[in-house]
Amino acid sequence: MKREIAMIAFVLLGMGMTASAQFGKKINLGKALQAGKDVVSAVTLSDADIANMSKEYMVWMDAHNPLTKPDTEYGKRLEKLTGHIKEVDGLKLNFGVYEGELLKRKFTELEAVDVNAFACGDGSVRICAGLMDVMTDEEVMAVVGHEIGHVVHTDSKDAMKNAYLRSAVKNAAGASSDKVAKLTDSELGAMAEALAGAQYSQKQESEADDYGVEFCVKNGIDP
Repeated sequence: MKREIAMIAFVLLGMGMTASAQFGKKINLGKALQAGKDVVSAVTLSDADIANMSKEYMVWMDAHNPLTKPDTEYGKRLEKLTGHIKEVDGLKLNFGVYEGELLKRKFTELEAVDVNAFACGDGSVRICAGLMDVMTDEEVMAVVGHEIGHVVHTDSKDAMKNAYLRSAVKNAAGASSDKVAKLTDSELGAMAEALAGAQYSQKQESEADDYGVEFCVKNGIDP
């Protein structure tokens, strides 16, 4: 908590320093105040807030990354692998395969990634077609179990919260400009960018690996 408070102070202090050091430069006070509120709300986000944010994020992701149809080779394979898995630890799951390059968007310079998978806090699990191309069924399921492990251990929730905070800090940084550039297509776009650059700790990755092994065993797969 001390770290978050220090971040808020740093952002607000930075705004004040910009005002005093650059005469004649306007500060968008409305945006600055909203940015400050965004930072505070990021620190105090409830589980319900993050759950709703996760749902909105997945709607955005699925709109920007076309899903394969159920009757395609990928769709049929996905159903064979995951059709019997409805929920884990009380969390309802839904699975999908992105047919193209993940996060390939005109408004960012993110490097396209098509050999990947991720799980979101709302129970959505997404696999890129490129990953299915290079992995066996057992390997795909091991990756799926690993990603679900991040959700079960709340790693995904923490990543979402941090992504929101990073987006809010970006808004704060832009508040001292005469012309505030539109950094992303939308706030959800900023979230996607922040999440794409997020990294889990070695401890989190190791624990997700352990969960992936348990997941494979439970589903009759040799880990």
